[in-house]
Amino acid sequence: MAEVRKHIVFYGRVQGVGFRYTAKYLAQSMELTGWVRNEWDGTVTMEVQGRETLINKLLVGLNNNRFITIEWMDAKEIPLEDERSFSVR
Repeated sequence: MAEVRKHIVFYGRVQGVGFRYTAKYLAQSMELTGWVRNEWDGTVTMEVQGRETLINKLLVGLNNNRFITIEWMDAKEIPLEDERSFSVR
């Protein structure tokens, strides 16, 4: 299956609730690569790369966390990058 890379901005209760470390744990468990970081405006930005079905599984896992409330996501597909891990920035 072909890999894709997505740039996603999350809106809602996504800072101060363990979002980035939950994303890192889930991404690593699914062998996805990329990064996640908090933004000054209260959003969280993520770039994630791997099989699209696994990326969707990661998003479901984040949405099922009882502390995280994702109200909205802006996502777009971007070019693949050569990387080996998922990090918190």
